[in-house]
Amino acid sequence: MAAKRTYPRTQNALLGLQLLGDTGMSFAGLLLGYWMRFHGPLKNLGVENTAPNLGDYARLLVIGTLLLVFTFGYLKVYDARLLLKPLRVYTLFAKGTLFWFCIFLGLSLALKFEPAISRIFVATSCVTSYLCVAAWRALFNLWLARSSYRERIVQRVLIMGWSHDADRLVEAIQTDRQHAYEVLGYVHTGNDAPHDRHPCPHLGSLEDLETILGRELADIALVADLKLSSEQLAHIATLSERLYVQFKMVPSSFRIFVSSLHLQTISGVPVLGVEQLRMATLLNSSIKRAVDIVGALVGLFFSVPVMIALAVIIKRESPGPVIYSQVRTGLHGHPFTIYKLRSMRLDAEKSGAQWAVEGDPRRLKIGAFMREWNLDELPQFWNVLIGDMSLVGPRPERPELIEKFEREIPHYNPRHEVRPGVTGWAQVNGLRGNTSLFERINYDLYYIENWSFWFDFLILVRTFVGNKNAY
Repeated sequence: MAAKRTYPRTQNALLGLQLLGDTGMSFAGLLLGYWMRFHGPLKNLGVENTAPNLGDYARLLVIGTLLLVFTFGYLKVYDARLLLKPLRVYTLFAKGTLFWFCIFLGLSLALKFEPAISRIFVATSCVTSYLCVAAWRALFNLWLARSSYRERIVQRVLIMGWSHDADRLVEAIQTDRQHAYEVLGYVHTGNDAPHDRHPCPHLGSLEDLETILGRELADIALVADLKLSSEQLAHIATLSERLYVQFKMVPSSFRIFVSSLHLQTISGVPVLGVEQLRMATLLNSSIKRAVDIVGALVGLFFSVPVMIALAVIIKRESPGPVIYSQVRTGLHGHPFTIYKLRSMRLDAEKSGAQWAVEGDPRRLKIGAFMREWNLDELPQFWNVLIGDMSLVGPRPERPELIEKFEREIPHYNPRHEVRPGVTGWAQVNGLRGNTSLFERINYDLYYIENWSFWFDFLILVRTFVGNKNAY
């Protein structure tokens, strides 16, 4: 398997830091606005006779802060593509604070907050909040530009073939520092002869693409030669998917259609690519992670007595470890250790990795009961708590099995773009154990593409009422 991408985790960490900083500085801006209005140079303006107590106003400051940060999120300020585009972010902040001014005043009139909100305070806070957030972001951008994190969020682009659009794209990337891309070079496709005029290195031919992608640790495979056959395009897309590389195309004379393809830009040059998953946005991923943490804590609290009782029964039936650990593949292809209550004999896998089947003779007596009711999965609440897994998602597989699956099963690896789950859409539909892998992958991809919090809730409910194919 190829080296895994680290930039998504770095991007999310930086976006999370921005969100925390924006929240703190938004509150500071509102606090400064309160001081200026009621205790500073603006205290004699307006019709308010007495200054409201800060303790009484604190609730309104918190509401105003949350609304302001929500407005920034609505305007897509927390988009990874803006990490190195501060001027664009400052513009969005200006729009956001003006939008917030109208909404906050409207809410105050409609809900009649107590104490009443001063319109001078809101107008002043609009300016002070913008200045505080902009100043914090200026310091953040200065730090990011000088830190090693900047290099860790840069995505490495490998260009397939050559065209006028590829020339424009490379020139734009090489002359514009406000982007997160680095051109590695181009791959000769047979429709253009490699020569010295190209502004980036020639790395080889299409026949050697798998070796080149692995050697160069590319993040994006960008097709610029649209004279490629459908078979060649499918080959590039399949290799990219298997090696955790994003597949994109320059859209000139675009001849193929993908349902989830959206127009994007790199330094002003249009390219087509798969848009960010709904689950992967900062807001949704943060809420889903918060739900996972709460769910894991509740699950551990209620399941510990059950696990202790089961552990005693397992120990009496089969001496040896009660907890069974195994390496699985998780988010972005990173390995982690999964924990389960042991439901089989100690020598169950002496012949190698294999799935459980109906009436499996390797199961313990208590193991059959545990697997039927998913009780062997209870220790995975710990995996959820530490961030290796989610409550709901595609079930994780073993690395040795994945090395085979990713070569034989189309679209297998996109399921690793999200955290694996304790339960999943495929499992509640009976696709577990020795069942069709192709059908299971279709269910996993359907879940990823159609994810919502309600969908997760539905899967959790069905997990407790269904046990089809739980061998």
